[in-house]
Amino acid sequence: MVSRPRSIDEILADARARLRRLTPEAAHARWQRGALLVDIRPAAQRVTEGEVPGALVIERNVLEWRLDPTSDARIPQATGHDVDVIILCSEGYTSSLAAAALQDLGLDSATDVDGGYQAWRAAGLPVT
Repeated sequence: MVSRPRSIDEILADARARLRRLTPEAAHARWQRGALLVDIRPAAQRVTEGEVPGALVIERNVLEWRLDPTSDARIPQATGHDVDVIILCSEGYTSSLAAAALQDLGLDSATDVDGGYQAWRAAGLPVT
């Protein structure tokens, strides 16, 4: 049986239904308590829009390999499935898909910033 194609809107809705998305302020507070804040925007976008000082930059195309604690390509911070990860993209769309992918890897607390970097900056949180 062949399943019908799903739209990106359906895939995004399914991903978000699994997440406990954070406001920029809540994400900042959780980051200050030790969560990893991971900016997945490409370099060109970070140059144009700005950056969050101290955020860990892992571009989207390698995210799962860097944060999977069983991967040979993992970063030192990927110490186990209990690592608290908050994903940040430009507007909060790609980050939802990325956070859901991390949950598929067993990082159950992975989530994202509702509104992304744009909302973070609008909230007056640290940026460069």
